[in-house]
Amino acid sequence: MNAPPTARLRKVLLPAALVLGDTLFAFAALSLGYWLRYASPMGNLGIDVPDATFAAYLPLLLVGVAFLIGAYAQLNLYTERLLLRKYQSVSLIIKGTTLWFAAYLGLSLVLKFEPPISRLFVAIAFGCVIVVMFCWRSLFYFLLTRPVWRDRLRQRVAVLGWNDEARALASELAGQPAHPYHFCGAIPLPGDAAAPDPLGTFDQLEIALRTHQIDVLIAARSDLPRELMIQAVETCERTYTEWKVIPSSFQILLSGLRLQTIGRLPVLGVEELAINQLFNRALKRTVDLFGAVIGLLLGAPFVVVLAVLIKRESPGGPVFFRQSRIGAGHRTFTLWKLRSMQPDADGQDHARQSTERRDPRLLRLGAFMRRWNLDEIPQFWNVLRGDMSLVGPRPERPLHVDRLAHEIPHYLPRHLVKPGMTGWAQVNGLRGDTDLTQRIQHDIYYIENWSLWLDLQILALTFVRWKNAY
Repeated sequence: MNAPPTARLRKVLLPAALVLGDTLFAFAALSLGYWLRYASPMGNLGIDVPDATFAAYLPLLLVGVAFLIGAYAQLNLYTERLLLRKYQSVSLIIKGTTLWFAAYLGLSLVLKFEPPISRLFVAIAFGCVIVVMFCWRSLFYFLLTRPVWRDRLRQRVAVLGWNDEARALASELAGQPAHPYHFCGAIPLPGDAAAPDPLGTFDQLEIALRTHQIDVLIAARSDLPRELMIQAVETCERTYTEWKVIPSSFQILLSGLRLQTIGRLPVLGVEELAINQLFNRALKRTVDLFGAVIGLLLGAPFVVVLAVLIKRESPGGPVFFRQSRIGAGHRTFTLWKLRSMQPDADGQDHARQSTERRDPRLLRLGAFMRRWNLDEIPQFWNVLRGDMSLVGPRPERPLHVDRLAHEIPHYLPRHLVKPGMTGWAQVNGLRGDTDLTQRIQHDIYYIENWSLWLDLQILALTFVRWKNAY
């Protein structure tokens, strides 16, 4: 059976258009890089390359384009799930272009091309590719997110069963007009709570799927009776509807779920997280050590000046503040900060999990330091010691950890990794006196989806996102 027109558009035509567009604009960007390197005043900065005419450089440009498109394809940039995901796509473009930069530059050092690949050209072309691809993709996504295209590209989703998971899924999709999935309604099962605007009963499943042109049916319960499960799967096969299941047995670490076989039996379980794999741990620790040394060297003058100012405003207390926090593996460590409050302020810490905005215990200098995170410079020492990482969930005090573990579902898994000076929750504004449940959800997301690239993004965002810093 041929794919429906909208499915063909989503799965074949638009990805092909993206590949073609990326190829043309990548060539344009590399050509712009060539012009800036050899025909603009910027070229005077580099070493002269003889016979570097555009005709002679053209094969090198084509090789560069092939490398770029290959890197993007390797990162799954052209999958249909990213058609309406601008920022995820742009993130992959930056990542792929960075890989291209390293590979192309390495190729120029290993192989002797004629004319040789100018390293200045590669650096200029890297910037050109980022800018040109961002502009082209922004135009593409602007057109795709117009209602006339967006509604054709979104897959129509129905939920089988109605429970908390189904309600959360419906809320998630309703809040994102450009999400690749469009929630159409639920098909409740016997004994379920009343669903808003049901599409029909389970006995009417096939009629509902055909009538509402459902692309994806998601079972909200993994404990369906075997007979109902088989019947639902067979109905999806007859109507060419994708079948998916919310794995309600696993409430966290869903991205780590993998299907394995034990003997001849398929078993679904959580594999080792990427952040805990040996090579990745070594890589993350290397970045931490490098960042900690740089942070301590650059931060030392600030610490000296702030120490003098702290003593001037509050001579009765120490310059540094130390406090017990819970780290990876639920181990306790001593966290260091510059003191930003009155000397006896920690005696009231048991009353609140976080500092209030305009807390009366704050020093005048303390409010300034917290606004710009200057009080946390000594935590580079914690990173150097291995108690913390540059990026990770923020560490909490033992008394609050014990309390929150009983109040917030899935709180403790955040201690599977080292706490961080900054984190995914912090750059999304979830710091200070904000929703703790959302903060934990962001921490779990970070642990599940860790990559070195995500760490670098969070570090970069830390310098531009200051929401709720006090």
